[in-house]
Amino acid sequence: MISDKLFALRRRAGMSQQEVAAAIGVSRQTVSNWEQNQGAPALDKAAELARLYGVSEPQRPCQR
Repeated sequence: MISDKLFALRRRAGMSQQEVAAAIGVSRQTVSNWEQNQGAPALDKAAELARLYGVSEPQRPCQR
């Protein structure tokens, strides 16, 4: 699940939920919700998380 991956990546980065939230411009509660499978980040926030954690960015759908 994405929630498990988000939690693992944050822990591997040695960051708190508050630090992640401040880095990407959301609330700590939002980060908590994502990690508890109560929603998922929008594509722009997912891309910011990918950069923050040093992983590949999510693929965006092709625009026509």
